[in-house]
Amino acid sequence: MARNYSMGYLTGNGVDPVTAVRIAAEHGYQMISFRLLPAGPGDHPPPLLEDDKLLREVQAAMRDTGIQMADAEMIRLKPETRLEEFTRFLDRIAQLNTRHVLVAIDDTDLSRAADNFAALCRKLAPYALTADLEFMPWTGCKNLAQARQIVEAADHPAAAVLFDTLHFDRCGARLDEFAALPHTLMNYVQICDGPVPYDPSDAELIRIARTARLVPGEGGIDLGAIATLIPKDMLISVEVPNHAQAAQIGASELARRALVATKRLLGD
Repeated sequence: MARNYSMGYLTGNGVDPVTAVRIAAEHGYQMISFRLLPAGPGDHPPPLLEDDKLLREVQAAMRDTGIQMADAEMIRLKPETRLEEFTRFLDRIAQLNTRHVLVAIDDTDLSRAADNFAALCRKLAPYALTADLEFMPWTGCKNLAQARQIVEAADHPAAAVLFDTLHFDRCGARLDEFAALPHTLMNYVQICDGPVPYDPSDAELIRIARTARLVPGEGGIDLGAIATLIPKDMLISVEVPNHAQAAQIGASELARRALVATKRLLGD
């Protein structure tokens, strides 16, 4: 069975959702990701949550091209979070036949965060969605070990770890930790390269992650070693936001190069 590739939301580098679907289809992706809730202050994703006309246009483009929706971004669990806040988001992404929800934790109390994550998994069950917890060095869930602990504590079929090669490289985790992570605890993996060396400040980590990742093979992350540990049937999200490069060669060409390089990395 051929592996599926999804064009990560950030790989669109700012194009509108309908154009993103067209780009994904043109270059051989099977799936796509959209962001409906902001990733942080100052983030303004396309208005898929509010704009019914845009939603219908995206649905039509997906029908026309055969592109399916892999994951929706993003639920951030904060100390004050109330899960009912996300009901509209969940209802909306269900209309796009989404499979996975990207989850981040903005809570330094990991016991409380784990309780909220488990409750979120239970809320997702009627939607047949999974909660894919992404560890990021500047968030409450900073590394692979913490993400695995929270996911295993949830003890729920919807609970999963989202492994991102950039964050793995930056968080100080080891390859043997990834090797020991049960495949059943993952639904998809995000792949990109990144500059090495790098400024480890939170501000710079965030800037690189959101606007300046690199096509696999163009940075210094040991992607070859990571690639050997990725299951052959794992869904791959190609996540290469690079605003400067997209301005030079176009978002479509960057998405094409990123997919070609990722397939080469994985032997596809």
